[in-house]
Amino acid sequence: MTTTNYAQHTSQAVAARATGLSKVYGQGETQVVALDNVSVDFGQGRFTAIMGPSGSGKSTLMHCVAGLDTFSAGSVRIGETELSTLKDKQLTQLRRDKIGFIFQAFNLLPTLTALENITLPMDIAGRKPDQQWLNSVISMVGLSDRLSHRPTELSGGQQQRVAVARALASRPEIIFGDEPTGNLDSRSGAEVLGFLRNSVRELGQTVVMVTHDAVAASYADRVIFLADGRIVDEMHGPTADGVLDRMKAFDAKGRTS
Repeated sequence: MTTTNYAQHTSQAVAARATGLSKVYGQGETQVVALDNVSVDFGQGRFTAIMGPSGSGKSTLMHCVAGLDTFSAGSVRIGETELSTLKDKQLTQLRRDKIGFIFQAFNLLPTLTALENITLPMDIAGRKPDQQWLNSVISMVGLSDRLSHRPTELSGGQQQRVAVARALASRPEIIFGDEPTGNLDSRSGAEVLGFLRNSVRELGQTVVMVTHDAVAASYADRVIFLADGRIVDEMHGPTADGVLDRMKAFDAKGRTS
């Protein structure tokens, strides 16, 4: 199989780049290759979805590019910064200052209000939020009348809106979402995906999302497909039906191989 470099066109600024990225767990007979020589760019101001069957390496790829996990070989850059050159403290600072995260389990602190949860990363960093930006983010996700509520007083969809606002509030260079709508009903999920889509279109945000849901992937500008730790295909301007057909083709190929 020929190796394809899933890089953006050179005219597009790159928010994050993986080059020859490999991740191996264990040794000898128990060795598992989670990522196998993956090269991919994530364009600035673009929404990219990562899809693939269970065990394909999609979450591992996101975690390595986001600096949440180490890698065995290759390189990862966020902007101009090469992650492998950073010490733990520098990596923590990079994640805090340049990256936003949205997880399936909303990861809100129950004792804090919605507003306190949104500004928490900046409070920890000792930075004051840009009030105008913060207001526009809160307004976009429709939380203006819920800021004094604690997580237990909010629905799942509202809690994930808080998590989206928290990720956006510090104006990160890139936001990573790990199955961000996995715990939500379809209506709440569609709302959260709409907010992410709007953050790309209206705020120039860069979003990279791991998902198994073809409808969720259809909100992205581009979908990359992983199988057995490699990128095997990509789709631009995806539709839910198109993504489903592509995933079915991979499943069929997997059964016949």
